[in-house]
Amino acid sequence: MCTVTYLPTRAGYILTHNRDEAPARSPKHISRKTTDSDALLFPMDTKAGGAWIVAARDGRVACLLNGAFVKHQHQPPYRRSRGLLLLDFFQWPQPDRFFEEYDLTDIEPFTLLIFLPGHVTELRWDGARRHRSDLSAEQPHFWCSATLYPPAMQVLRERVFYNWLQNSPPATSPRLSAAIFNLHLLGSVGDPENDYVMNRNGRVCTVSVTQVVQRGGTLRMRYRDLLQGHRDVKQIRLL
Repeated sequence: MCTVTYLPTRAGYILTHNRDEAPARSPKHISRKTTDSDALLFPMDTKAGGAWIVAARDGRVACLLNGAFVKHQHQPPYRRSRGLLLLDFFQWPQPDRFFEEYDLTDIEPFTLLIFLPGHVTELRWDGARRHRSDLSAEQPHFWCSATLYPPAMQVLRERVFYNWLQNSPPATSPRLSAAIFNLHLLGSVGDPENDYVMNRNGRVCTVSVTQVVQRGGTLRMRYRDLLQGHRDVKQIRLL
């Protein structure tokens, strides 16, 4: 997995995430988890119990992509799933130090994207080294998984996004979140195995689309399961 876009708006930002996975791992609803100090919204993986996108009452939003820079050799068993690692991030007492200090031994390569108002951080673990990049929160961004899409295909898929931006609703438009959600359903490179909603002979396909809209003091998560048609929306008010 996956395909991710980020759009800044005047009131916050819009994060949209397509999950490409084995078809049996798509939940029906958004889960809400409350701890002593926080509340989390996330669709829960039905196999491992982890997550691929999470929004927290403290303002943090994070999502996960399989792989770092290039396709790696899958070498199980791994000590902990990447989806559980994402949930671990929200329990970390000092979030800025999570990537520096978390034990990544025997963790499969990943890209972790962290979003806060005014901040976008890209963390990559390639199996041997940690890589951090701080990106502009004022510019749109696009990512897709290195394990499913080789570099040339990543360029083609990214081009679809930036071509769409030329005619997209303005950042102040209330229609923008619906428009980018629609792109995540219909974006195409002319190849069903590599379109935004992809299908590779039923073994791996796009199982869901999840969107987080940060607007002022709220985070709104919208989830659509593409296999059974389940839909859910939940919202949390920021601290």
